[in-house]
Amino acid sequence: MAVSEGDAVMARIHEGLRLHVGGDRAGARELFARLWAEVGPDGDPLHRCALAHHMADVRDDPAEELDWDLRALAAADSLTDERAKEYHDSLAVRGFYPSLHLNLGEDYRKLGDFDRAREQVALAREKLSALGDDEYARGIRAALDGLAERLGG
Repeated sequence: MAVSEGDAVMARIHEGLRLHVGGDRAGARELFARLWAEVGPDGDPLHRCALAHHMADVRDDPAEELDWDLRALAAADSLTDERAKEYHDSLAVRGFYPSLHLNLGEDYRKLGDFDRAREQVALAREKLSALGDDEYARGIRAALDGLAERLGG
């Protein structure tokens, strides 16, 4: 699987992800904010999607998390497979949607909007066929099951 070595923005997004996973949420949030200022709301859809997706994860306010996850979804809607494959030859945009809808479902649950949360779970499940049978896909399926359970079925 070939990964583009020349995408400096994606490299910086991964740097922020490493900060977050390493426990430095504030540092990740600051880096992501600087990157968003550079990329902007009309920048490369791959960069916007990845950046907004990860920025949502370092927000403390559920409403802000929802806003960033909605930005990630909007960016995915404007992303092409060709652009995604420029970064990594295994990527297909349809494979982004289960995770994006899962995150939105969790956001709505946190905000107490259980009907919208259930809608997002249903949308995510409709898109699961885009995923393979690997660890990532099993994790998404398990998270969807957990969210559905927290929503009462």
